[in-house]
Amino acid sequence: MKVKKIILPIVAVLLIQCSDSPREGLPIINANSTLVDIRDDNVLREKVWRIVPEEELDIYTTSAKRVTFYTDIDSISFKINPKIGTYDFIILLNGKDSARTQIKYQPSRLEMLKGAKEYNYSDNRFIPEFTYQSEDNPNLKRVREELKLDSIAGTGKELSQIFNLLHWIHNLIKHDGSSSNPKLVNALDLIQVCKNENRGVNCRMLAIILNECYLSMGIKSRYVTCMPKETDFDDCHVINMVFSRDLGKWIWIDPTFAAYVMDEKGNLLGIQEVRERLINGKPLILNADANWNREELQTKEHYLENYMAKNLYRLQCLLSSEYNAETLERGREVICVELLPLDGIEQSPQKEEFFNERMGVTFIDYKTNNPDIFWARPQ
Repeated sequence: MKVKKIILPIVAVLLIQCSDSPREGLPIINANSTLVDIRDDNVLREKVWRIVPEEELDIYTTSAKRVTFYTDIDSISFKINPKIGTYDFIILLNGKDSARTQIKYQPSRLEMLKGAKEYNYSDNRFIPEFTYQSEDNPNLKRVREELKLDSIAGTGKELSQIFNLLHWIHNLIKHDGSSSNPKLVNALDLIQVCKNENRGVNCRMLAIILNECYLSMGIKSRYVTCMPKETDFDDCHVINMVFSRDLGKWIWIDPTFAAYVMDEKGNLLGIQEVRERLINGKPLILNADANWNREELQTKEHYLENYMAKNLYRLQCLLSSEYNAETLERGREVICVELLPLDGIEQSPQKEEFFNERMGVTFIDYKTNNPDIFWARPQ
């Protein structure tokens, strides 16, 4: 009788603990190390996940069809069904600490981009015309002369000059996505700051420098902010759209990765064409020497189908392509135009104006669903 009196309360306590435990009905794997390898389909990434028992629920998002977690002593694998969406399990660390973990399906960035296929070519809401500063502008003349761009561009055909300037900027200045932006945002001052401080700049600054170099040589160019669907994001990318008179079209130029894009026949493509081909599953070829800081070669799969598929959802340009366009002096007007697909999140207001009293700068943003307006050929 005494033994029973001792055992029954313990069993009751254990039953209560089990009924409240997050482990109930969930698969359990064991681990002695906090670091976990994850395989998404055929891609294995080592030590990319850290076990955190303190988290109420640790969520891993993926677009893979099969996901496997590998601890140092155990593993678990799930065949992902998008209709189910989530898969929960427990990682038991050192035999005592439970980390409730969830694998959550989300469409790939390429799948999300395919959902943004539709535009409205009949959208005739007013947008001012894009303008391009003349190479005769005194500041652009100074850029051309002080940077000796005639020598750098060379005396070859137009495309040769475009690519010579691309590779020169890419090799001259390192990309540093975490760097702060200087107050003076133009080619001459940005290059000087990088030399003086032995530093790099982010993709936006690189595209601004290259844009002014092209304009100073009489080559029409804009820099384009390429953004994801989300309005709240911590990563986007900025590249150049350069108008080739010889080809009669815009072409994709990316100074961060020294990248340009072609079709299966080797024809150079513009941003709009690359976006359409990604959506429609048509062939794309990335130049073989596309790279980051001369350290990492880029692949079509990573650069176009993943990174740029994310960032080609929404596109934005300054209305006026000119020298010193983003040095925010008092009294300045900064006018932007954004191209949105029909399922874009923020469709209105079509025109938004904001005056920043501290800077004394007026910001004006236009939205359009009409690609013909956004990709208009320069006059």
